[in-house]
Amino acid sequence: MEPLPKDFYNRDTVQAARALLGQYLVRTLPDGTELVCRITETEAYVGRMDKACHAYGYKRTPRTETLFAPPGTAYIYLIYGMYHCLNFVTEPEGEPSAVLIRGAQAVENGDIIAKNRFRRKMEELTSYQKKNFLNGPGKLCKGLSLTRAENGLDLTDKAGGLYVCPGPAPAEIFVGKRIGIDYAQEARDFPWRFWCE
Repeated sequence: MEPLPKDFYNRDTVQAARALLGQYLVRTLPDGTELVCRITETEAYVGRMDKACHAYGYKRTPRTETLFAPPGTAYIYLIYGMYHCLNFVTEPEGEPSAVLIRGAQAVENGDIIAKNRFRRKMEELTSYQKKNFLNGPGKLCKGLSLTRAENGLDLTDKAGGLYVCPGPAPAEIFVGKRIGIDYAQEARDFPWRFWCE
């Protein structure tokens, strides 16, 4: 499977967030093992006008610098001092916008992903653990062993160990408000969260 090209990310962020549903997220571990997930939930963040975006109003800080990188760059940050969140930079370089990957389904090497999350194999997970396996950005990053060390990786280059390949389009896409951004005034009501079964 070949990675999606830079052009895939170099477009309107909301459109990219929808288009990412169903695509395969691939994480290559140092030993060459590939962890593969199907993306099932995304959120769009657009810096030029979105008060929920870290780089709202083109605010540049050491943390947000990656948001200004070329489209197709991984932006990984830490929240609450303990959870990592994976984002894909979108739109032309210099436009601080990205798609947060909120949820996914394990496709290949699920046992390794499960061990990263719960220290047990898939077949040993409780019903609660199965339901809450990769349904959140911090859970996804833990399952795929992603940290700030992977911030800035080129998603269009397999050599970096993190990329996205074409996957089956979802039968139905659901739309709603983003989660956990009540501080963002009018932006909290933007219908920029997308998910599929």
